[in-house]
Amino acid sequence: MSWGPRLGWDRGAFARRVTALPRPVKWALIGLLVLFLYALPLLELPIISTPRTDFGAVLFTVASYVLVALGLNIVLGYAGLLDLGYVGFYAIGAYTVAVFGSLQAQLSWWVLIPLAVVITTISGLLLGWPTLRVRGDYLAIVTLGFGEIIRLTALNTQWLGAAKGITGVPRPPSVELFDVPHLEWEGARAVIDLDDTTTFLKFGVADQAPYYWLALTLIFIVLGADRMMRLSRVGRAWEATREDEDAAELMGVPTFRFKLLAFATGAFIGGLSGALFASRQGFINPESFLLLLSILFLAAVVVGGAGNRYGVILGAIVVAYLPERFRGFEEWRLLVFGVALLLLSNFRPQGLLPPRRTKRAQAVDEQLDALEEGNVRA
Repeated sequence: MSWGPRLGWDRGAFARRVTALPRPVKWALIGLLVLFLYALPLLELPIISTPRTDFGAVLFTVASYVLVALGLNIVLGYAGLLDLGYVGFYAIGAYTVAVFGSLQAQLSWWVLIPLAVVITTISGLLLGWPTLRVRGDYLAIVTLGFGEIIRLTALNTQWLGAAKGITGVPRPPSVELFDVPHLEWEGARAVIDLDDTTTFLKFGVADQAPYYWLALTLIFIVLGADRMMRLSRVGRAWEATREDEDAAELMGVPTFRFKLLAFATGAFIGGLSGALFASRQGFINPESFLLLLSILFLAAVVVGGAGNRYGVILGAIVVAYLPERFRGFEEWRLLVFGVALLLLSNFRPQGLLPPRRTKRAQAVDEQLDALEEGNVRA
């Protein structure tokens, strides 16, 4: 079922028109979009801002979900591996920064971030080596157990802070360059508010916008790496493994090696996002990494369209932003969110922005159904 023709909008035709634009025009449009995204916490647009919550903090949460969704999309969308314990990698990245930054050592933040992603990647390899030999539901159960094992280990280990958690997690080093004023809206008119400013690259407690800028920069870097991997031999091997692992093996693709690479790459990005989360929070405990978080990460990928990097970005925005935007409806916002997911699963099961291969497969299935129906009538 497609909403495009019903609404009078053809996404394929729109994409073709954008592709046909001259390269300078496309680069100019991309530059304007990037500038708009960086300026979002300063614009505080009335339509999308969150009145009861710090808008910069909400934007960082959304960016964190986007980063996680991009990592999980490599595992689920590209390689076809159902990982229900992705929050475990998120927690390992966060605890690495917290333990070696405040609890057991006082390492520099510039050392902590590489250390976090290295340890998380190694954990992905250690988990993937024995578990990726199973498939489907068994893999999902094993990864689900992994996520809970990480949380329970942190809960019961004094060396990791146990239930009381870890405080004093180091923040990114600040470089206070200049102040940027916010906009204040008086109806439809915007006024520059010189009393409400953000100090560029000052990572403190009161203003969350610099954390959002840092996360957004990392998202662009991950997107570039994601695109290169998707178009490379590695990406084609992942796609072959996802579509039919046995056929890929017969064609000479070392599927286990590429599945392990997908797992390690996803763990790398998940650990990076968890490290940013811990640096921004300044405090973590095991309750920050519940199983529900894994379900939300998975929902972001499925809602957006597994296999489409831009789709999972949209899915992460939907999952992370909508509950905060409607926080005023405290008693109803989760119900509305659940109803929206239910409607989506029924009327758009392939996701908001499914990859092209999904749309092609759906078109072929519809043609086959039409042919079978015609044969039956004949």
